[in-house]
Amino acid sequence: MTLQILDKNITILEQRFLLPGYYAWEEFEKIETLTADAAGLRITYLDGCIEFMTLGEQHEMIKSVIGILLALYFFEKGINFIPVGSATRRAKEKNASFEPDESYYIGEKKENPDLAIEVNITSGSIDKLEKYKRFNITEVWFWENNQFYLYRLKNDNYEQIQQSEFFPDLDINLLANCVLMPSIIEARKQFIEGMKK
Repeated sequence: MTLQILDKNITILEQRFLLPGYYAWEEFEKIETLTADAAGLRITYLDGCIEFMTLGEQHEMIKSVIGILLALYFFEKGINFIPVGSATRRAKEKNASFEPDESYYIGEKKENPDLAIEVNITSGSIDKLEKYKRFNITEVWFWENNQFYLYRLKNDNYEQIQQSEFFPDLDINLLANCVLMPSIIEARKQFIEGMKK
């Protein structure tokens, strides 16, 4: 496990590990049960592959700030939304189980969320978009290398887009800059000011 020492405090960073081999759904469920009590451990299953991920402090901080700023945007713009966080998406018939970092229904509740956000501090080995496609999640945003990468499901495939089609007036660069600010108070202030321009 990678450790980073800051001011004599030890911080565990996000780690990803792809379990070698192929696992049937029933084997995945057994592994899931065995690791159920492991705090801060997330498991993704896709087509027989199992990936473990630990949730580091930086990951959780970025995820939370994104959620706070998006909620500000939704309230400011009068957009009805239902936040469902990292609720597990799983189905044996889809051969997939995973948890986005943040997810939202836009407008009303449907079969699956409209928007999912995934924070990637370290690169994963499971196909990032395939698992979302199985659940027909319309937009998927990835936070990687201190910026957002947006994808929209079109004709059963994801295409990278520069602007959210749900929120055409949302300044994605402003959102990214505010996520990176050391002060959440200053981030909130600048984000709200930027929305009014």
